[in-house]
Amino acid sequence: MKLFPFLQWLPEYKKPGVIRADVLAGLTGAIVVLPQGIAFALLAGMPPHYGLYAAMVPCLIAALFGSSRLMVTGPANAISLTTMALIAPLALPESPQYVVFVLTLSFLVGVIQLTLGFSGIGKWVEKVPHSVIVGFTAGAAVLIINSQAGTLLGMSIPRGTDVIGTLKAIATFALSGDMQWESIAVVLITLGIIRLWNPLNKYIPSMLIAVIIGAIAAMLIELAFPQMTPFKRVSSIPGAFPPISMPDLSLPTLQKLFAATLIMTLLASTEAMAIARAIALKTKDTFNANQEFIGQGLANVAGSFFSAYPSSGSFNRSGVNLAAGAKTPLSAICAAFFLIIILAFVSPLAKHIPYVVIASLLLLVAWKLIDLEQIRHEIKAGKGAWIPMLITAIGTITIALEWAILIGIFSSAVMHQILKRKQKKTK
Repeated sequence: MKLFPFLQWLPEYKKPGVIRADVLAGLTGAIVVLPQGIAFALLAGMPPHYGLYAAMVPCLIAALFGSSRLMVTGPANAISLTTMALIAPLALPESPQYVVFVLTLSFLVGVIQLTLGFSGIGKWVEKVPHSVIVGFTAGAAVLIINSQAGTLLGMSIPRGTDVIGTLKAIATFALSGDMQWESIAVVLITLGIIRLWNPLNKYIPSMLIAVIIGAIAAMLIELAFPQMTPFKRVSSIPGAFPPISMPDLSLPTLQKLFAATLIMTLLASTEAMAIARAIALKTKDTFNANQEFIGQGLANVAGSFFSAYPSSGSFNRSGVNLAAGAKTPLSAICAAFFLIIILAFVSPLAKHIPYVVIASLLLLVAWKLIDLEQIRHEIKAGKGAWIPMLITAIGTITIALEWAILIGIFSSAVMHQILKRKQKKTK
């Protein structure tokens, strides 16, 4: 472990083309996170602009102090969904008290990550079975779709309704003949634009184009049908720079957040480690798990003072960073600064984005989370892999997320012991 790991890659800027590559990759990353950050914040139950704040300070700090050179830290889909599941029972989503709880959660998660990193035992989080992560991710995808179903179909479904309740509500709504074709039309337009724009994605992100055209389509539909109920829209973003915030470290709050902190630390750390390891293998780079824990811990602690909800490695933004030709962590640092600059100019336009457009992006994100190739791989690996995967996926959909992960880990350990005994008997 090193106190200032960024000193290792700073000399690389003497090489020609490195700075240019990182700056361009950072600009691309800043553009990509604009629609994603808003979408993930809504998924986390936070006001829309908090998703963008989570892509600033945590992104910068993790790049400076983490081990992974090209992983981008910030708002992530599974982390956002889990934030809602853990904190919604304690306070009303988007309320001031809810925001305080979530920002305090960031601080506590960061403290534990730092403790694990400095103690040298952070690497043990890497031991969480891959099958459990695959099952949790697939279950999380179903929950994301469930949380956005009402917005996608233009119907009212109470927040927190389970999957079965949502399916019943949709069936009743469909049989009533009151389907809101306007919302469905905007969803189809948004997803269609993403599909059509994909060949040009390397020039301008398809999600950004889809948000712009989806918002225009919604306005045209409202003009053509003035009798319809206007689409609900995102509130305006108050400022480009994240406001200073303070975690609530009072004893009652710490008691309420104890269980949530443990499970969020496990999930955020596991996701970050998985992405960082994958990138290191792909780029043939070295990776230090404990150093990455320190980077992630500092990112969450610092983020809690700059209005950032819990962050982790982002699959989407890290993939974009690689594809854009990033060379060093400077690309993530540039992304954070470019985001602040872009927001200074475009934040007033956020109020024109309908929620149904953001819900369409989340639908696509959820679909991509269901990794059929990995699921097939776990099934081929045998009972020791696919049974814990299935148990975790079902648990994620039906019970509290923290219990789903713990049950998945427990079932994996049990299956491992059962198969071990069977092997001994056959010898």
